[in-house]
Amino acid sequence: MLNTIEAVVKNGQIVPTEPIELMEGSRALVTILDVEENEFWLSASEESLNAIWDNDEDDVYAELFTK
Repeated sequence: MLNTIEAVVKNGQIVPTEPIELMEGSRALVTILDVEENEFWLSASEESLNAIWDNDEDDVYAELFTK
């Protein structure tokens, strides 16, 4: 099972921001996000998501669900 969690570095250790149960020997891939780079990607993603999510063209599909 693939699972993505958020974590922070504290005293040189990677600490999940929420409790998570892992089996002993579980393997993980860790991607370190630079704070400035993270802010850039969050703002870039938000702009793209808003452009896609909030558009009049998709309203026609919403109308189909109400019929």
